[in-house]
Amino acid sequence: MGQKNYIVITNNPLVSEKLHETHGVVYKEASYEELLTEVRDRIHEGHTLLTHPLSGSVKPNETPYKSVLISSGKGEIDERSLSIIENAIQACRKFEDKTGRYSARVLKDFQLIDWTLLESGLASADAW
Repeated sequence: MGQKNYIVITNNPLVSEKLHETHGVVYKEASYEELLTEVRDRIHEGHTLLTHPLSGSVKPNETPYKSVLISSGKGEIDERSLSIIENAIQACRKFEDKTGRYSARVLKDFQLIDWTLLESGLASADAW
């Protein structure tokens, strides 16, 4: 498998498990908001956002898991990516964190939802 032109940043153990051997994966044990902050820091380093950080119909802080694709290469700071991630962080702060209330089964369901959303992003990214 050749070098990917993207990196997966995730706090989802299912995504890490499925992709760690074949993709560039940065796995963080972090909250949703902390993960978005990690993505923002990487955008400041010159990476570009490739998938929207608020994709899907699950509100931030209703799911504990998020996976985001960013470019593997760095360039000038992409103002559009920075604006999107900053807006996503602000949106995340508007919602009460409900993630501590879930059973293990519900957490597994949220992992699967995030994985399914990421799969479509991966399919698009691999076609580039």
